[in-house]
Amino acid sequence: MLEHGGNLHDAIRRYQRAREDWLDLSTGINPQAYPIPVIASDAWHRLPEPSAGLLNTAQTYYGAPQLLPVAGTQAAIQGLPRLREKSKVVVAAPSYAEHAFQWKQAGHAVTEVPYAQLESAVADCDVMVVCNPNNPTGEIVAAEVLLRWSKQLAAKGGWLIVDEAFGDVTPQTSVASHTAQAGLIVLRSVGKFFGLAGLRLGFVAAHPELLMKLADLLGPWTVSGPAQQIGSAALSDRAWQLAMRQQLTDQGQRLHHLLATHGIASTGCALYQYWPHARPAEFAEQMAAHGIWIRHFKHGVRLGLPPNEAGWQRLQQALAASIAA
Repeated sequence: MLEHGGNLHDAIRRYQRAREDWLDLSTGINPQAYPIPVIASDAWHRLPEPSAGLLNTAQTYYGAPQLLPVAGTQAAIQGLPRLREKSKVVVAAPSYAEHAFQWKQAGHAVTEVPYAQLESAVADCDVMVVCNPNNPTGEIVAAEVLLRWSKQLAAKGGWLIVDEAFGDVTPQTSVASHTAQAGLIVLRSVGKFFGLAGLRLGFVAAHPELLMKLADLLGPWTVSGPAQQIGSAALSDRAWQLAMRQQLTDQGQRLHHLLATHGIASTGCALYQYWPHARPAEFAEQMAAHGIWIRHFKHGVRLGLPPNEAGWQRLQQALAASIAA
């Protein structure tokens, strides 16, 4: 399996530091999670039949005409490559590594292309995968551009897959409302914005025929009863969503400004910041020495949001010490 953020067990084992002594900034998950409602007892007892209430609420929230609930978008990322014959696939890079990995695992010919070169790559592929906003760099492709690419690909039986897992803070960038048209597939996650990664709940918006094929592939009971109830509550809570969008926007700007005060020119979105780094593993080691677990790649570093003021102060001190070293 690929390495991902959130692997705090690895940090505990490697550095022999207790869990409560770590500040985990290795993911882009909202540290202020949606408050879990009381779960009906039969959610634990009954098999989780498809919930019309969850679907209706999700369709309203995402503005999508048709959705398939899945056990996190990872389930769809693994399943979609199995629904096509061998294809030429372009994955925007750098981005969430599972996309390229899963298409390669399924035997497709995969090319990773920088965001700036995607326009010229559309004509020479069958499938294009774009994270929007991108994880980890925060790059965004305008909705009208994505829709143009989607039509180009659909005209030759191709797909445009848009991973909007981090799109909740900027809903105006979403193309989920256009997914009735063949060839456009949008992935949405409840784990990131709502801070409920352990729930394993996501949605695929696409043409009904494709959703039926994906549902057949994934099989029955893919989303647990408790996940359906919690997801319904979170997706329908407009007041919480509006307040959290503003809060995360403010915190994302705070993180960007904090990094700038240390000479770091970062990019990202409301939930994380990223910057290229010549020695990312060395920087991660320096932060780990202060009990701060971050996500580093071959090409750079990503930080999520601290959960409280103590975390912000701890990050400030660690950055000052690491950059001065």
